[in-house]
Parts: sequence; C-alpha cells; structure tokens
Amino acid sequence: MIPRRFAPLLFGFILSGLMSFVVSGISTLKAAGLTAAFPSQWTAAWLTAWLFAFPIALVVAPLARRLVDWCVSPR
Repeated sequence: MIPRRFAPLLFGFILSGLMSFVVSGISTLKAAGLTAAFPSQWTAAWLTAWLFAFPIALVVAPLARRLVDWCVSPR
C-alpha cells in the first residue's frame, strides 16, 4: 500500500490519466477518424497529453480547491 501522504499525488496521477485518456481519444477520433491506425495514434496522443496533464493537475488543484470553497456555502 502507498502511504496516505501520497494521496494527493496519486489522485492527480489517476485523474489526469483518465481525463487525458478520454479527451485524447475524442480529439484523435475527430482529427484522424476511425482507421486501423487509430489505436496507435490514440496511444501516442494520450501519453503526450498525460505527460503535460499530470504536472498541470498538481499545480492547478490547489487553485481549483480554493475556487470550489469560494463557490459553495459553508454548512
């Protein structure tokens, strides 16, 4: 098991991986179409997107938390 102190890092890793997977798939499908090369194109696009998405998610997450706190009413 991973120590709890790494939870925010793991959360950012998983969330950025899933989001970049979906968005790159949609973008690749729209740009290239559903061809025989689609899976390899999608994989390449996904890994490139994830390379950027993970550190961005870690940097932006505190800002997003503050915005959410500002938008919701306290109890």
